[in-house]
Amino acid sequence: MSLQRRLLLYLLICAPLVWGLALYFSTQRARHEVNEMFDTELVRLARQVQATLGHGYPGASATLPPAPREGAPDAGDSDVRDLAIAVWSADGKLALSDREGVDLNFRADAQGFIDDEVDGRPWRVYYMRSVDGQWLVAAGQGAYERDELVYGLTVTQVVPWLLVLPVLLAVMAWAVRAALTPMRRLTSELAHRDAQDLRPVPSARAPAELKPLLVAMNGLFQRIEQLLVRERRFTADAAHELRTPLAVLAAQWDVVRHAGTPAERRQAEEKLSAGLRRMERLVTQMLSLSRVESGVLPSLDAEIDWPPIVEQAMSDCLPLAERRRIDLGCEWPPAGTHPMPLLGDGHLMTVLVRNLLDNAVRYAPEGSSVLLRIGREQLEVENDGPPLSAGQLARMGERFYRPEGHHEVGSGLGVSIVRRIAQLHGLELQLGPRADGRGVRAVLQFDAAHR
Repeated sequence: MSLQRRLLLYLLICAPLVWGLALYFSTQRARHEVNEMFDTELVRLARQVQATLGHGYPGASATLPPAPREGAPDAGDSDVRDLAIAVWSADGKLALSDREGVDLNFRADAQGFIDDEVDGRPWRVYYMRSVDGQWLVAAGQGAYERDELVYGLTVTQVVPWLLVLPVLLAVMAWAVRAALTPMRRLTSELAHRDAQDLRPVPSARAPAELKPLLVAMNGLFQRIEQLLVRERRFTADAAHELRTPLAVLAAQWDVVRHAGTPAERRQAEEKLSAGLRRMERLVTQMLSLSRVESGVLPSLDAEIDWPPIVEQAMSDCLPLAERRRIDLGCEWPPAGTHPMPLLGDGHLMTVLVRNLLDNAVRYAPEGSSVLLRIGREQLEVENDGPPLSAGQLARMGERFYRPEGHHEVGSGLGVSIVRRIAQLHGLELQLGPRADGRGVRAVLQFDAAHR
């Protein structure tokens, strides 16, 4: 069901319901006012009759002139047949009454208003006793006379509303359709958009109810655009970086096939193996970078347990360290001090520490040392050797950038991966020389927003 039909259905159900409740309370209020008006008239009539009673009033029963017949020249629009007067003496004898009053019931102890039944019909009767107790005056009126007036007032409200109801529904339908015009315009605009068109939808002139939806849609468009940009950049980088290693592997394979001596073949195979290792590392690093930039990440709410992470990262880097005769070391904070409390994803932090250690081992001089130090507020990895220049430090973290003068196989993506994982965990990476001015020191610490 469309939103427009749903709104009209709700209005069609709720409008008569609300009007019915209003009509009920209006009828009750009208009945109260009518009863109050007629009760006042009955009291006034009873007092007037009592005022005429005195010592000179005849003791025998008397009858008031009959009420004008309906349609008589002096009756007008009135009908007094539903109004009755009766006067009884102290001993209960009827002393005075009109034609209708003879049917009123004598109640010796009555005082005030009583809802009674006269000749099988409901009446409202007011009883009033004289001060000296000689006379009991009763003024009564048929209850149906009051109901007729109340129902007449009610009909005057119902009939016009029923006559106007079709017009009201038509006006409500037009109003609902006009109110939903911005929604239809938005639907039409989005339906005619190209799949590549991720421009924000203008929301300045949109209704207040649509603005949260438009803001959410524009945020979604922005995230999709960022995702597409990352995908295009990753594809372009992959195409650029894989082209050269593949060409080198093809050339080395040709050398292996055409090697004339066992020595030449062995040398060509070693170069081919090194090229395959470089290709494997490049693909692994590119997949890791794609994962951390995809936006689809596990929840980062688990407490990081550093010992197994460090053990796994150092085990992964141990073959490279042994081949280059690098001494791997690790320093922990003093006993009783928790190492760098952090909430995040253990697998991603293992990738981060492994990349820091791998870079430090890969670019350290052979036979030197690499130290991993975990403190209370930060994590440090440092190696020995000549420091990097300011220009090289500024470019660290650029994709596929590798400092010149290093012959070890690398991809140039390690620092990019570290920076991205650190950003996801509220950390920042700082690179620079050690305190003695030598080597490279990588410091991972909480950024200013999370301190």
